Amino acid sequence: MMNKAESLKKSRDLLLKLHKALVDFERESYVSFNGQVTPGQFLNQLLDNPGLSWLRKFSTLIVDIDEMFAQKDGFTDAAVEAHLSTAKRLVLMDESEGDFKSKYQMALQGDADAASLHAELKRELESK
Repeated sequence: MMNKAESLKKSRDLLLKLHKALVDFERESYVSFNGQVTPGQFLNQLLDNPGLSWLRKFSTLIVDIDEMFAQKDGFTDAAVEAHLSTAKRLVLMDESEGDFKSKYQMALQGDADAASLHAELKRELESK
């Protein structure tokens, strides 16, 4: 049986794949409206464009999890629980403001890879 830290690592890996699928979906949408952009130009859009800010919830959580696992003095069960709980709220769209939820749902409806990863991550998080 997988312990919670292992589950968080698996969830983090799924979050990273999901985040990439969501970014790719948003990039396609952005390019269709604005024309081709370089990866650097799109990265600037991800950082500065308010319409893409919903994706930061994923990237911030991934960074927070990575930082927790990288701590030299280890991490607590409470920290693992907190990150699992945050991931679950994010994926289940609990406590989400309308903009995040609507953009996330639109991306899931528009991208089969994102929808598949979302479902896999949801199953992983609900099993804990």
